[in-house]
Amino acid sequence: MSQMPQQTAPSKCPSCAEPLEPGDLFCGACGHDLSAGPQDHATLMMRDALAMEAGPEAARETTPEAGPEPAGEGVGWPSAERGSSSAGPAAHLPTDLAGTDSGGRTLAGGAHAQQAAETSSGVRFDRPGPGEEYPLQAPDPRSAPDHPDTVPTELLCVACRAGRVDGDGYCENCGHAQPRERDHLERESGPVAAVSDRGLRHHRNEDFFSIGHTALPDGTPAALAVVCDGVSSATRPDEASAAAARTAGEVLLAALPRGTHPQQAMHEAIVAAAEAVDALAGEPVSAREHTPHQNSPACTIVGAVVTPGLLVVGWVGDSRAYWVPADRSAPAARLTEDDSWAAQMVAAGLMSDAEAYADERAHAITGWLGADAYELEPHTASFKPDRPGTVLVCTDGLWNYAETAEEMAAVLPSDATGRPLHAARVLVGHALDGGGHDNVTVALLPFPAPPEGAGSA
Repeated sequence: MSQMPQQTAPSKCPSCAEPLEPGDLFCGACGHDLSAGPQDHATLMMRDALAMEAGPEAARETTPEAGPEPAGEGVGWPSAERGSSSAGPAAHLPTDLAGTDSGGRTLAGGAHAQQAAETSSGVRFDRPGPGEEYPLQAPDPRSAPDHPDTVPTELLCVACRAGRVDGDGYCENCGHAQPRERDHLERESGPVAAVSDRGLRHHRNEDFFSIGHTALPDGTPAALAVVCDGVSSATRPDEASAAAARTAGEVLLAALPRGTHPQQAMHEAIVAAAEAVDALAGEPVSAREHTPHQNSPACTIVGAVVTPGLLVVGWVGDSRAYWVPADRSAPAARLTEDDSWAAQMVAAGLMSDAEAYADERAHAITGWLGADAYELEPHTASFKPDRPGTVLVCTDGLWNYAETAEEMAAVLPSDATGRPLHAARVLVGHALDGGGHDNVTVALLPFPAPPEGAGSA
């Protein structure tokens, strides 16, 4: 693996790999006795990994063809400019799904490959070193209760099943740390639902999401979802993903009711999310003193806004958005193009999809939110589907187990439009059944946005 090793990482717990502070006698995450001495693991990061033989440069925007205007919408947004393109549609995008980029230009597939060979960017690995199995796992989402936020009056230890859990989250009988609340999250907001799970290999959940629904100035409904994936090679990736998702969600919920075009609102939301992650690099001072060698907090982002006649997506990094029509005889589509080493190789024609994504460098990302990121260039695209369906936004913890649009459509339940929370649980369960090697997060939005009051069955 072509990586540039950094300074040795601080001591980590030999049981769960949680970073330790000088003088710790027990791990604050799992309660492991450190008297035998901690283990150190190296934190690795890679920049300019493409400076290899005939290495192409960073990939940028995805480019599907434009299509006909749909029926008019209640909000008087300006129509996107039309443009001709002799290039074929970008990979994974069906020709009947029209789209325009953030400048109002027709998206065309040929431009992406050319840009991938000309644009320069750094490369960063969104994966830690080989990890351990962790014995305390979050619950299987498919068996989650209908009301996931219900908390029992007395909690019992998930390890020994006998001890009472104290206020600090440790078992009074065996001393084991209990799963954190963030290890498994489920939320619904109107017609939108999302599920996030720690997975089976990581010691914490570094993904986060924000969902919501609102109304446009004319009263028509709008739904939104933002999903972020913390970069594991950076410091405090869980804080980065939470700050980005919350900020982007707040910006969208404020901008859409004011009449801001959803595509412009998405662009503003990503920029605001980037600023929120940048701000983490300067605080707190104690965090910098304990981990001076580590990269600034960083994460990827993908978001979607759905209205009665418009679908908008925006992203930076390798988190993805998919379109799955309700009529499964129609083609599904991937709406985003990864900012990653693998996507660059494929776009430049140096490797096939199978070859690129089988390479150990496949998940090296070339775009991210963070203070040490290269020039931020949010990708946005708008689509006007001519049929109902489901918009799916997710982290690579899910799409690693259903990479193509066809594979994702095959595992998405047929009743996802009417039961998004159930469908999201099924998708997370699919990733866990496949190995659960990463955190898993998915949000589902029905298209077109249903009227107020609609939600999961």
